[in-house]
Amino acid sequence: MKKAIIYIPNKNPMQSGLSKNKWILEYKTEDPVKNPLMGWESSSDTFTEIKLEFSSRDLAINYAKKKKIDFEIIEPKKRKIVKKSYADNFLK
Repeated sequence: MKKAIIYIPNKNPMQSGLSKNKWILEYKTEDPVKNPLMGWESSSDTFTEIKLEFSSRDLAINYAKKKKIDFEIIEPKKRKIVKKSYADNFLK
């Protein structure tokens, strides 16, 4: 059986928004092989090239269950927001 991970990708560091609205289902490689010529890691498993996007976590889980895919869910970390005032720069 294929194994997959379901997660929300990190935002691009060039963006300042907080929107994380898509869940990704990505297959894990099972047989990575080191290429003798270049030293790169490669695989003959073409499922590793597939990334499926879902609008919610439940849709991704339902898809994996329907297709009988073993999956692991990686929950997003909660972002700690510290409110600061501009005046705090001058109070030290």
